[in-house]
Amino acid sequence: MTEAIETTEGVEKRLIVEPGLAARVAAIVEPVLENLGYRLVRVRVSGTEGCTVQVMAERPDGSMLIEDCETCSRALSLVLDAADPIDRAYRLEMSSPGIDRPLVRQSDFERYAGNAVKIEMAVAAHGRKRFKGQLLGAEGNLARIQREDAPAGEPADVMLPIEDMAEAKLVLTDALIAESLRRSKQAEREQQLNDNEPAPGRPDHPSQPRNPAPNGKNRNRAHQEGE
Repeated sequence: MTEAIETTEGVEKRLIVEPGLAARVAAIVEPVLENLGYRLVRVRVSGTEGCTVQVMAERPDGSMLIEDCETCSRALSLVLDAADPIDRAYRLEMSSPGIDRPLVRQSDFERYAGNAVKIEMAVAAHGRKRFKGQLLGAEGNLARIQREDAPAGEPADVMLPIEDMAEAKLVLTDALIAESLRRSKQAEREQQLNDNEPAPGRPDHPSQPRNPAPNGKNRNRAHQEGE
């Protein structure tokens, strides 16, 4: 598996980031996740059916087990209760990126080359904001896409600035599902080899949701995407 690209400042930074309130939450949770050995993928704040703060994270190799979600959820709950970035009660939801995951770093565009992708540009490129096709990789901070809907007379291959994207997401295909299952099984095997004995303080039932602190504003839920 491809490891995270390291920069002179540490872990490779995201090129596609969220705006507004989600950005304020991301500024709080990202350094906490990095200290735990994880990478932030995305933060989303939703007001439907009450307020939900979804934090999506992963290991540097792109995997994320339920135990990882539980570890991150407990740590972030304490930090968010202290920082108090949300002005109302909310539910904290910790998740893995999922199969049809967002792409946010240059290494994501390299790692998932060959898969189908949908891209929404924040700044128009080549006269349009929406692109769909096969991801061919990245060159610097530019992603190369082979468009499946290119009209006659227009180039099928385009280079898109990653920092000008509002969202980039893999398209669910049979090949992507098979690759995701292979990665998941490999991550589970590695976890079993590293954790032959329960670590001190590890919960007996890692899938059980944790209750917040009595005075906390958030309720926790940790899960893997697609659960």
